[in-house]
Amino acid sequence: MRKVLLTISVLFFAAFSYAQTTEITGEIINKINQKPVGYATIKILKRGTYTVSDDEGKFAITGKGNVEVEVSHIGYKTQLVKLQQNIIIKMEPAQIELNEILVKSNPLEDISQSVVITDATKRISQPRSVGHLFKEVQGFGIVKRGAYASEPVFRSFKYEQLNVQYDGGFKILNACPNRMDPITTHVIPEEIEKIEIVKGPFTVRFGQNFGGIVNLVAKNPAKTKKGLHGSVEGGYESNGGNLVTGASVQYVEDKYDLHFNGSYREFGDYEDGDGNEVPSSFRTTDYSVKLGYNPTVSQRLQLTWRQSFGRDIDHAGLPMDSPFDDSYLAGLDYKWENISEKIDNFSAKVFYSYVDHLMTNGGRPNFGMLDAQSPVEVATYGGKAEIVFTPSKNSRIFAGVDANVIERDGSRTRIVKMMNGMMLPMPMTKVDKIWQDSELDDYGVFVEGKFKLNKKLTLTSGVRADIISAVINDPEADFLALYGGNIANASEVNISGNVALKYQKNGLQAQIALGRGVRTASMAERFINHFSVGVDPYEYVGNPNLDPEINNQIELSFSKRFSTIEIGATVFYSLLEDYIVPVVNNSIPRKFMTTTPPTVSKQFINIDEASQTGIEFNFNYQASDKLLFTSEVSYTQGENTDLNEPLAQIPPFMANLGAKFENKNYWLALNARLVASQGRVSTSFMESETPGFGIVDFRAGFEPFKNVSIGAAVLNVLDKTYYEHLNYSFKNSSLLSGKIYEPGRNFTTYIKYNF
Repeated sequence: MRKVLLTISVLFFAAFSYAQTTEITGEIINKINQKPVGYATIKILKRGTYTVSDDEGKFAITGKGNVEVEVSHIGYKTQLVKLQQNIIIKMEPAQIELNEILVKSNPLEDISQSVVITDATKRISQPRSVGHLFKEVQGFGIVKRGAYASEPVFRSFKYEQLNVQYDGGFKILNACPNRMDPITTHVIPEEIEKIEIVKGPFTVRFGQNFGGIVNLVAKNPAKTKKGLHGSVEGGYESNGGNLVTGASVQYVEDKYDLHFNGSYREFGDYEDGDGNEVPSSFRTTDYSVKLGYNPTVSQRLQLTWRQSFGRDIDHAGLPMDSPFDDSYLAGLDYKWENISEKIDNFSAKVFYSYVDHLMTNGGRPNFGMLDAQSPVEVATYGGKAEIVFTPSKNSRIFAGVDANVIERDGSRTRIVKMMNGMMLPMPMTKVDKIWQDSELDDYGVFVEGKFKLNKKLTLTSGVRADIISAVINDPEADFLALYGGNIANASEVNISGNVALKYQKNGLQAQIALGRGVRTASMAERFINHFSVGVDPYEYVGNPNLDPEINNQIELSFSKRFSTIEIGATVFYSLLEDYIVPVVNNSIPRKFMTTTPPTVSKQFINIDEASQTGIEFNFNYQASDKLLFTSEVSYTQGENTDLNEPLAQIPPFMANLGAKFENKNYWLALNARLVASQGRVSTSFMESETPGFGIVDFRAGFEPFKNVSIGAAVLNVLDKTYYEHLNYSFKNSSLLSGKIYEPGRNFTTYIKYNF
């Protein structure tokens, strides 16, 4: 009898449990227009299980009635609800997003081969500029010519081969021909919420795209809670006595919002692992203001204004320094969503930026012989208009136009005090034109479609035309003579395109993408006149007759998520046509210091063919809800087929390994970065081989009180003396033997208060 009662009890309990845990169905709709919300995530908080709504907003999940679930979607406000059978969940649209280009929750929005980098706020160390945020990003290296000026290199692509922008289309371009003031020096690192990367010419919607797009996304005030709030923060680094302070204030209401962000940074000369001092001091003061207005729940207008002031900037990689580097940017955004059944949204963006940059050799050893000053400036302006059509629930068509206009001017004044080892009784003054008052215009038109073929397959295809105009208004006499006494205005029509097929099912994503990206020659490649802009002592001469270079790229990738493991890999190949490189031209003699070797110059030319290929792999393991292990490796190999040598300035094999433990009030992170030696170097570029190295960083943070965060870090724990392959001093600067060493061991502290 006892066994019978026990059996009945077990069966009753099992039946009761089954009755409590069952498949619950529901629907998610837009609270405003009652339209279904597809690709929303429904997550049971206690168990961590989740599902995603389909195209019609419907979902099914196994769980108990009345259990609490979190419903989230990138375009809507996250909410908590109690799960019930046949529930209808009404989601309230979030503030309209203006500055992002990647939307990963919806396959009809997602851009093929894209990654999003976040977690920048927990780095604790004080980045000198936004460029330093790329140091641990898979596939990236950093070109560094000093502590102030650094910018990303992705695979074999650098400079104008990457389309680096701010908030989805704003640009601040370098005035300095040696790139001592790229966009990464004009944006506050603490303001950046995430970095979006399109890994190749796989979209045509965001301007001329040759090797990829990097979008620096600033924090959006409209996403935050209503009322007045903000933060103050500060940090200190021991190696260099570096100080960073900042403040942020937001005021948000339904109709309007205001956001102010400011920062002051003061960095000194740091020491490498052997105790050698590296010239690297600078001061910057930055601020930005965003004013947003929402006429209706489906419209947003936003004004952006930002300024950056750099002072007393020492450049370890040049024989000159910068007394100042100033810039400002003004931008205006507008977006209107949910226009009609067939028109999803319309957006428009306009901007204007200006950089005023000065280089001098005051305080350098050669100042007694030569006083050189190079005031240069660049103005960049343009905009974009895009309309998004929805012919059906399984398709989206993006069509639009954009424009980028670049105007550069500036000269170098040389006061020669000594000649042939003898002081001159009367110094000679000479003026050299640097940018020769040139202009480069790019007007583009594009259309791109995304089509969901079935529940598993999404097709993306696009085409773009760039109408290019290049003008030189004030050519130097010798430059004009080199090209026959007349340089006509150049014009091009460049056609780019992309197609990609993506497969998604049960946490597996596989995709193949093909792209053709066309890049017109930059101003430096066209118009620079006897100016040292390479790693070598050659004077470089531009070529106004350059053809655009072409990247034909194919990329295969997959990723798979299991319950605790995530694994992914990418293989890519690029065939590069009409690739632009500088080569020695023995018929063009050196113009300045004519007896100093080399006595000839380099000239930019097109070569018929080059290529790059490589692989990236990542493996992440979530050991528990608090402990995460990460690993990433990347390798790129490039070949200059015409010159039978490797392509120059390619990051070597790299591996990033990390472990992070995160509790409610504190977190610990250990990161190791392993970099192999780089023996594949370009002889014509006078590139040097570099040794490998490995460094370890430790970071920690905790919240002792509500709204207070405190952090500390030990960077380069082992006090290694090392330098990156892409860090170099110009060999005609006689500084640091052509190398710029990285900081040795560095202790940092950080505190932030939110209100």
